[in-house]
Parts: sequence; structure tokens; C-alpha cells
Amino acid sequence: MERAIVTGSNGQLGRTLQEFVLDGKNVVFDFFDHENLDITDKQSLDRIFKERKYNYCINCAGYTNVEQAEKTPEKAYKVNAEGVKNLAMACMKHKTILVHISTDYVFDGEKKGAYTIHDKTNPINEYGKSKLKGEEHIRALLPEHYIIRTSWLYSKKHGHNFCRTILKKAMAGEELRVTDLQIGCPTDTMNLSKFILEGMVFGKKPFGTYHFCDGEAMSWHGFAKKILRDHGLEETVELILDRNYRTFAKRPKNSVLA
Repeated sequence: MERAIVTGSNGQLGRTLQEFVLDGKNVVFDFFDHENLDITDKQSLDRIFKERKYNYCINCAGYTNVEQAEKTPEKAYKVNAEGVKNLAMACMKHKTILVHISTDYVFDGEKKGAYTIHDKTNPINEYGKSKLKGEEHIRALLPEHYIIRTSWLYSKKHGHNFCRTILKKAMAGEELRVTDLQIGCPTDTMNLSKFILEGMVFGKKPFGTYHFCDGEAMSWHGFAKKILRDHGLEETVELILDRNYRTFAKRPKNSVLA
């Protein structure tokens, strides 16, 4: 019987992973949220890895506040870079295969088409830089790893995300103002969870870097329109195209992943 640890289990992806029925797959899963396991704490990581002898570590932990990362980058680097380095070191020491979730924000958004795993990284904000640093630590320390870059991740049931925010405001009758100046591929946590479990943990794909998204490219405005349409709200809620998008952090104009 194999064993897997999931860090950051209280986030939208971690909570989605917990919903899957894993019986009969010969893998026991342990889920740890930030309160029970802080990846910036080397001693705690080493103790838990030593006790449980994990075959896999699925890292869903991360500092994801893009705006705040620009103002206090040290917080982002502590989790997304140094915390990931700690995990990679623990996995190396205890012979654990690491599955790490990264981001489309490692690219600058200037490419005309979709980004492939072979394209040069060039993050334009502190969040993206901290995530890229985490990737670099993994590659330097751990031969047996999976890095999965995904984009515009959302859950229909869990966490704070664009999809749930749009629906909440729509249900409250609020006016919606959304930009179309960024293009990406919204990705459901259910689909990413299936990819992680069926591809990496149970499917034993070759080690390396992967891009995963739901495949349909659209703007944030287009995504909002789709959300309203899917819930029968398109005719009752005012959706305004806002070209004066206000953000402290620079964001890539094109986040489409191949």
C-alpha cells in the first residue's frame, strides 16, 4: 500500500482532491492544511515525512495573493520559494515523488500564441517570480518530480475565486464590471485533480514539467459571461466591459497554456 501527503489541503484544490473516492487505488492519502503543517517549517516536515514514509507529496500549498505579493514580496518568497525548497529537500531525503502546482504567471504574456513547456519563462510580478524560484529549487534538488503549471484555477464549491465571486455578486443583483484585457484558460479544480491523480499518482507519467488547463481560451469578461450563461443569469444581470482595469501588480496579457 502506497501513501501520499497533500499539503495546503484547505485551499480550493486541496479540498477538491479530498472529494475524490480513492478506495481501491492502493494509495492512502493524508491531508494537511497550513495549521497542521507549515511547509516553511523544516523540522515539522522532516518529522512527518520520517513518520509516515510517503511515496508521493502533492503540494497545493502556496501564497497566491498576487496584489499583496507585490507589496510584501518576502511573504510570497517564504512560501512559494523557500517553502517549496524545504519540501523538495524532504522529498529527496525520504525518497518521495513531488507533485508541485505552479502557474501561468511564470511567463510575461507577450507571446501571441499559447505557451508551451519549452517557452522561456519571464515573470513580470513578484508572485510569478516567487513561483518560478520554487520550480528552480525543485529541478536543482529532485530528479523525480512533477511540476504542473495551470491557469485561472477555480472551484465551483470551494474557496475565493473569480467564478464564485461573479456568482455571489450576480445573485445579490450587483453590477458587474469585468476587463477583457487579459486572456487565459479557466481551469476547474475537478479537472486538475483528475489529471494529478490519474496522470501522476496512478498513471505514472514520465517525470518533468507539464501544462494543464481546460483548453478554452477567453478573457475575464468572456469567462464572466459564460458563468452567467451557465447559471441562467445572462439576461438578468448587467455585465459591463471595463477597460480601466485597476491592479497594483503587473499581470500577463496572455496566460494561455498549450
